Amino acid sequence: MSGGKLGGGLLVAGTTSDAGKSVVTAGICRWLARQGVKVAPFKAQNMSLNSFVTREGAEIGRAQAMQAQAARVEPTALMNPVLLKPGSDQSSQVVLLGKPVGEMSARGFFGSVGPAAQPQSGAVSPGKALHGGRREQLLGVVTDCLEQLRGTYDAVICEGAGSPAEINLRRTDIVNMGIARAARFPVVVVGDIDRGGVFASFFGTTALLSPQDQSLIAGYMVNKFRGDVSLLEPGMEMLRNLTGRATYGVLPFRHGLGIDEEDGLRVSLRGAVRESAVAPPVGEDVLRVAVCAVPLMSNFTDVDALAAEPGVVVRFVDRAEELVDADLVVVPGTRGTVKALEWLRERGLADALLRRAAEGRPVLGICGGFQVLGEHIEDEVESRAGSVAGLGLLPVRIRFEREKTLERPSGTALGEPVEGYEIHHGVARVLGGEPFLDGCRVGSVWGTHWHGSLESDGFRRAFLREVALASGRRFVPAPDTSFGALREEQLDLLGDLIAEHADTDALLRLIETGAPAGLPFLPPGAP
Repeated sequence: MSGGKLGGGLLVAGTTSDAGKSVVTAGICRWLARQGVKVAPFKAQNMSLNSFVTREGAEIGRAQAMQAQAARVEPTALMNPVLLKPGSDQSSQVVLLGKPVGEMSARGFFGSVGPAAQPQSGAVSPGKALHGGRREQLLGVVTDCLEQLRGTYDAVICEGAGSPAEINLRRTDIVNMGIARAARFPVVVVGDIDRGGVFASFFGTTALLSPQDQSLIAGYMVNKFRGDVSLLEPGMEMLRNLTGRATYGVLPFRHGLGIDEEDGLRVSLRGAVRESAVAPPVGEDVLRVAVCAVPLMSNFTDVDALAAEPGVVVRFVDRAEELVDADLVVVPGTRGTVKALEWLRERGLADALLRRAAEGRPVLGICGGFQVLGEHIEDEVESRAGSVAGLGLLPVRIRFEREKTLERPSGTALGEPVEGYEIHHGVARVLGGEPFLDGCRVGSVWGTHWHGSLESDGFRRAFLREVALASGRRFVPAPDTSFGALREEQLDLLGDLIAEHADTDALLRLIETGAPAGLPFLPPGAP
């Protein structure tokens, strides 16, 4: 940038959660990056149990990390200054600028009468930003982050959260129209036509906003359309006549597209990861992987790399009988280790895991799942349950510390280089077994705190060979599967969606010059 001028930008909002904001944001970032534009993603506040550790040791949402990859830039805490990690239906851990600052009730965070955040010893002081539990006081923090990005990048593509027309929350909004108003960014509203009612959703979303907010709603984008676009054109023309706003694109439905999820699991418990077709195996057998869908499951994206392997079938399960034919059972990360342990026991899954271990059948525990497999848990931080017996499958004792471990480790395992990232309060004391990453292995049971390790191709293939040997399967890992290349292909497909099905010239004008002047007001406006 020259002369200190701030970069342009755009806010991608949605008529609902899961309308496609994350995908559209990533697609625009990749399209701009391919045009030579220096672009950064931004989401002021994210609620997600899928998080990532940046190189400077900051925790942000995985969706923003993937959007940064789409933009071909290194992710930083500036791109997701506020991250909420639910611990129950009523409270979340607040991560501010990449560091946890305390637990807060929903009522306190959204600005009604409620307790302030309870700070964690050793964490970054919340200071004024969380004083009194008022979310609107975070607006200065997020606008400062956005201003820093705008001073560095040619364009910043912001992602909203939920709907901008959540009128009960507008007063304290910092992620939708609050940030758009602060930055004077134009807004494109994305609607999922696959759900139906997209025209009513576009009109109603706009009509429930104040005149000042409506002046920034530049237009709309239809997502997940199936069929002949010409059949949609009369509706788009009527929408333009009713609202005075254009539709900036109609993106077709595509199976398997998406980036790392934020608020929940896209597929059902018994659905395949990403709805992806399973490529035929290289060897004679497939490998069946069952992932225990524990409560408060976090970073379930760890198993995406397994699902990318030809001949590996990954499913999420919640019943003991679904482990019977699995060649590998994964106990994934969780924000509630003790709660997950109770859930496994209540459903008979704990006994099924014990039987598997006794029979020499493979089990992998990752982060919270690793902690569950240990002998003993001492937790006065997360669940405040005190001393709790683990499943005893690994010689490990866990003590929860208030200071969170946020690291990007690398090393060697199974004779292959491997990288990962760590996000946990539980500290493991390994008392025996064979070393495995930072954890250990006993027979066919493995445990580690490392997320993302299976994305290291050589290590993943070596691990799957071990699993195949232990399970008696004639499975052979494909010699050339590159998870990084597959991810890049998917991001390029998102860029292609924008390049081929959006009005890119109009989007570029919005990013450079802002919302068109004189956009009409739609009554009734905000209550």
